[in-house]
Amino acid sequence: MLTTTSHDSVWLRADDPLIDMNYITSFTGMTDKWFYRLISEGHFPKPIKLGRSSRWYKSEVEQWMQQRIEESRGAAA
Repeated sequence: MLTTTSHDSVWLRADDPLIDMNYITSFTGMTDKWFYRLISEGHFPKPIKLGRSSRWYKSEVEQWMQQRIEESRGAAA
């Protein structure tokens, strides 16, 4: 479900939680430095900045992970 406020054009996905880097690193076992390098190279979704904090939509990270799995198994087209 997408929602927006009348004073803001930013869409929020009520059914798609925002996750932080701690969640991502614990989920994947990879380091934050590795992910920030991927971001700078354009190989990982850019974060949503909330002040000094970075967050990602969980679905975007899961989609990125699924693509890596498919590529590693030769299933990517």
